[in-house]
Amino acid sequence: MYRFLFSARWLGWLAMVLVLAAGCVGLGRWQLDRREAVVENIHRIEANYDASPERYVPGVNGFDTYDPAREWTPVTFTGTYDVAQQVVVRNRPMNGQPGYEVLTPLRLDDGTAVVIDRGWLPIGNVEAGRPDEIPAPPAGRVEVTARMKPGEPAVNRGAPEGQVASIDLPSLADRLDYPLQDAAYGLLALERPAAAQTPVAAPKPSVDEGPHLSYSMQWFAFGVLAFVGLGYAARQQRRSNAEQDGTAPERPARQRRRPSSEEEEDAILDAQGIR
Repeated sequence: MYRFLFSARWLGWLAMVLVLAAGCVGLGRWQLDRREAVVENIHRIEANYDASPERYVPGVNGFDTYDPAREWTPVTFTGTYDVAQQVVVRNRPMNGQPGYEVLTPLRLDDGTAVVIDRGWLPIGNVEAGRPDEIPAPPAGRVEVTARMKPGEPAVNRGAPEGQVASIDLPSLADRLDYPLQDAAYGLLALERPAAAQTPVAAPKPSVDEGPHLSYSMQWFAFGVLAFVGLGYAARQQRRSNAEQDGTAPERPARQRRRPSSEEEEDAILDAQGIR
C-alpha cells in the first residue's frame, strides 16, 4: 500500500527532507561548537580574571608571547607611560553608547614596552569624531596591573591622526622607535600612583553561556520533525489512494449513545401525556 513511496515524486520529497535534516544537524552542531567556545572562555575568565597578579619577569610572563590559556591573567609592570605615542581606538561601544578606547605604551626598565588599554571614553560634543578630553595617565614611574588580551587583526579602514581602527599591535609597533611586545596587550586593572582622572574601566566579561545549547536542540528537533512530516504526508496519501480504489476499510458504525436517566424520565412523562 506504500508502493507510491518509490515514485519519482516521493523519492524527490525524501531527498529534500534528507537535505533539510542534514542542514538542521549541521546548524545544531555549529551552535554546539559556539557554546563550547563560550564555555572555554568562561572557564578562562573564572580561573584568571580575579587571580593574584603576577610580577612581570622579562621573557617569562610578558606580552611578547600569547597563550590562550593565560587570557585575562593580571600582570604587574613597572615603567613610564609614553603619552606622546598614545592613540585612541575608534568605534568602541559600551552599554549601547559609542565611544573610544585609550591605548598608551608603557616603557619598561628592560627597554621594551607594552600597550595598556586604559579604558573607555564617550564620543565628544566639541569636535565630531574625537573625545572631548583624554585623561592624562600618571606622570613618572608607575606600577601598572593589566589583564592580558590578544591583539586584534588589522582592518581595512582609515582613521584620523592619533586614532586607529583596531588594536593591531604590529601596526602600533611600527609607530614606535623602541621594541614593543606585540603578542598581547593589557586591560588596565590598577595604577599606582592613581591618576586624578581616568577613562571608564572595562567591565568584567560576561560568564553567561547564552542560548546556544537551546538553539542546537531546536535545530535537531527541526530535523526530526522533517521526517515526522514526511511520514504523516505518506499516511494521508495512503488513505487517499485507498479511498479512490475502494480498498479503504469500512469505518465501524457509531454506537448510539445510551440516554441518560433524565432523558428516560422525560420520555416516560411524554408517553403518559403528563408534560
